[in-house]
Formats: sequence, C-alpha cells, structure tokens
Amino acid sequence: MQINVGIVTVSDRASKGEYDDLGGPALKEAATGYGWSITGESLVPDEKRDIQRAIREFVNQGCSLVLTTGGTGVAPRDVTPEAIREIASRELPGFGEAMRMESLKITKNAILSRNLAAVVDSALVIALPGKPSGAVECLSFVVGAIPHCVKVIQGVPTSC
Repeated sequence: MQINVGIVTVSDRASKGEYDDLGGPALKEAATGYGWSITGESLVPDEKRDIQRAIREFVNQGCSLVLTTGGTGVAPRDVTPEAIREIASRELPGFGEAMRMESLKITKNAILSRNLAAVVDSALVIALPGKPSGAVECLSFVVGAIPHCVKVIQGVPTSC
C-alpha cells in the first residue's frame, strides 16, 4: 500500500518569510526515505483555522498521512495539538507517549512536548516538534506503527 503524505509546517515567523522553513524539508527527506510519496507541503502560521485548513486540504487530496511540524510546545502561540483535536474523530495517545518516552533519552525538555497523533477523516495525522532534528527523530520512533495504522484507518484488510 502506497502512503501519500502531506507535510504542514506551523510557524508564524517562517510563514512571514522571516526565516527559512527547515522542518518541512527535513520531514520530506525522512518520509521519502521511508518510501512514502509526498503529495505536497504547506507552510502556515500558528493559527488553529490555518492548521486545520491545511490538514483538511491534504486529506481531501487523498493523503493517508499528514505530518505537521511545529506548534507542539508550551508557548502561548503553540496551538497545533488543539487544532488537530478539534477536527479529529479520535486521538491515538500511544504515538505521543512513545515519542516523549524515546525523546526523554535525548533531552530532558522532551517532557514539555505535546506531540500527538489522531485520525482526521480517513487519514492519520501526526504532530511533530518544530525543531527539524526532533521532528525526524520523533517520526523514526513511531514509523513502525504507521503502515498498519494507515491500513486500518483506510479500511484495508490486515492479517493482525
């Protein structure tokens, strides 16, 4: 089964052109390395409606996986988890738990992360950190569960 991926970078400053988006390209490289097909990339400010619109656009384009990077910290403008929860049919807490557990082995600040995964319509949406290395590392911690999860969400028969 081919996994089609949409990538959403959430950043006020990058969306204004104040600095280059590094998280999106890092995730694109990682996703391509996993053999997934990149449908597109979007760069939005830290605004719930913009985040939700970008996710829904990718879902409507047939993405079975949407990766977001940014907005998962504790700053007042970090609203990615809230944006995703508002449009999700269910949250998958094991993804966030695994990402935090493994990240704590790398940095004590991982305890502040609000990474999560949820089902939005027929897609798996994973909220990853804004730091490029953190986004790629966190994705690597959960990559093993993604193909099966996507199949189940899409209604593809599985042997498990």
